[in-house]
Formats: sequence, structure tokens, C-alpha cells
Amino acid sequence: MKSVFLFGECMVELQRVTATSLRQSFAGDVYNTGVYLKRTFSDINTHLVTAIGQDSFSQAMLQSFADEAINTDMVFKSPDKIAGLYAIQTDSQGERSFTYWRSDSAARQVMQFIDDAAISKITQADMVFFSGISLAVIKPEDRDTFWQLIKQCKQAGVSIVFDPNYRARMWQNPQQAKVQFDIAFGLADVALPGVDDFDQLYGINTVDEIIAFCQPYAINELVIKNGENGINYVINDQQQHFSITPVTNVVDTTSAGDSFNGVYLGARLSGLDINTAIKLASQAAGFVIQHKGAIAPKIEFNQFIERQKSMIK
Repeated sequence: MKSVFLFGECMVELQRVTATSLRQSFAGDVYNTGVYLKRTFSDINTHLVTAIGQDSFSQAMLQSFADEAINTDMVFKSPDKIAGLYAIQTDSQGERSFTYWRSDSAARQVMQFIDDAAISKITQADMVFFSGISLAVIKPEDRDTFWQLIKQCKQAGVSIVFDPNYRARMWQNPQQAKVQFDIAFGLADVALPGVDDFDQLYGINTVDEIIAFCQPYAINELVIKNGENGINYVINDQQQHFSITPVTNVVDTTSAGDSFNGVYLGARLSGLDINTAIKLASQAAGFVIQHKGAIAPKIEFNQFIERQKSMIK
């Protein structure tokens, strides 16, 4: 059985329902990725590497991981911290805005729980995934320890996957993010950036410029997400463009990139070729953005994705 370890944070999500009411759930970019990966490819052993608290919200969060069949052996419990929280609002076009309470969350301490036994498990994986948000969440003084872990994984033959997912407010300044991203790109076997990430951090907003930026790094598989303009990828020095059919009924764009990542990585781990993986991942993302919140209804999503999978067999 293939295995993947996803390193990051899950938070309490509050979604506005009316002017005076909120719906509570759980989400976070890496967690979302894990959910859609596991839902689509149930035979992949999917682990979340994070830390939560011992409060009631954290306990409910842990149950949500189990409900999604995500392995929790690397979900550590902080004795004195709690899970982060965010509130989300969407406009009439489905674009979202966020308010966060996460500066002292348990997930920021996760590296303090990574001992030799944890390292031994993670370095036996087929794939390790982390994002720019994962890096921003980790306490700055713990990042060297994180990079030592990723280097050990790479030396052990684990495929390293990085999605920049840049959020300016999470960094002290752009230069701090650039330093960390440079290390990430240097270690990544697979990179899954969005054009928006490069535009915000580097002032680069074309696919060709992004490909040129990434060329000095030893990235084996570069997949560039560009919204309605489709997907561009570079593999074995060959560049291709994949067109998508835009969704007309956009309700909430939260988790569009995360769902793409999860299904894409699951497809590649399952041996599907890159075009098939991108097609399936794009269809999944198109379904997700037609629903409110980061995590689409499970039964409906599973039925949809199984129909799509049946068409490619």
C-alpha cells in the first residue's frame, strides 16, 4: 500500500450562514488535500502530521480525521495549546475572505513532537507533502529541524511535494518567505504552484516566467495552476498545456487548489499518467467550488468522483 504524509495544520472553520449565525466545521490547506486524496484513492495510506489541543474542539477535529479515514498516528496533542480558528466569508462571485486566530495554535509546535520514532515512520513513506502555509505555521526557531527531516526523507527516496500557497499576512516580510521557499523548491521533486502565488511574492504572473524561475531547481514534475486558463506542466523537460472547462456555478472557491492537489497526487501515486491525473483533479476542483466551505459533502463528492474515475478506466 502506498503511503503519504501531509505536514500542516487543520483549523476550526466558521462559515457565515446568515448575518447572525455561523456553521462550524474543520479545514486547512494540507488537511483539505488529505481529505480529497483519501476520498478519491481509498487504498492510499494517508497520514496527517500536525498538533492539536486537548479541548473539545480538538477532540471533535480528531474525530473528523477518523471519519475521513485519515491516519492519526502523527496527530500530536499539546498539553497547553489549542487548535487555530478562522472565519470565512464569500462574495457573490464565490471569492473568499478570511479572518484568522492561529498565532498561538498547537500546530505551531508540531516539530517539538517529532522524535526518532516519528522520523523512522515518515522516512518510509512514498511521498511527503507540505505547503507555504505549513512553513509559515511552524515556529521560525523550529524550521531548521523541519528541513533536516525533509532532507532525511529525500535521502531515503521519499518523493517531496511542495505547494507554495503563499499568504503574505503569515510572514514577517516577503524576504523571509523567499528564503524558505528557496529551500523548498531546492528539495522538491514535485511542485504545485499557482500563478497567484508567484504574482504576489515574486511579481511574476506568466507561465513562461514561472517555468524559467523553477528551471534552476531539480524539480521533476512542475504543475502550474492558472484558474480558468488551465494547467501547464513540465515533466522530462517537456512543457504541455491542459485546458479546462470553466465552472459556471461558482459558489465558493475555498479549497479549489487543495482538492486539485489531493486528487492529482493520489492519481500519480496510483500510477495514472500526468494528463489523466490533471483531468481528474480538475474535475474534482470544479465540483468542490460549487459547494460552500472547504470540504464538499462526502457522499455527493464520492459519487461524482467515482463516475469520473469509471470513465478513465
